Amino acid sequence: MTVDTERNTVSHNRRSSRTSFMALIEHIGQRIREFRTGYGGGTGISQEALAKSLGVASNTVSRWETGTYKPTIEDLDRLARFFGKSILEFFPSEDVRSERDEKIDALLRAAKQLNDDDVEELRRFAEFRRARHVYTKRAPGRKAKK
Repeated sequence: MTVDTERNTVSHNRRSSRTSFMALIEHIGQRIREFRTGYGGGTGISQEALAKSLGVASNTVSRWETGTYKPTIEDLDRLARFFGKSILEFFPSEDVRSERDEKIDALLRAAKQLNDDDVEELRRFAEFRRARHVYTKRAPGRKAKK
């Protein structure tokens, strides 16, 4: 997997999983910085003010932005809600399309019957699940620690 931060895309190749994961963490950090500095119509928000709003230590935001710390999926959800963004905007886009169109169409038909608040929550839930899937992929052949 190769992360192209210029185009916000990801492509798959034989690069090592560890290197790919580190590139993903760096990409997420860059996106956090972009959203933070562009917050409020471009005036930005300080790392300290963002940390206070999220209830994390003041140096945590800096460490996320530099890739020193890996934000949890819950951290990314809180950041997305704070910035009014989709959680998926922290990740490179993938140009892979699946064959699940019938199931997705059924989901869309069901969602049309929901009120606006429920549709918004359904969207956020789907984005959270997708982000968690992308963010927690493990290297092939490695077992999770118990």
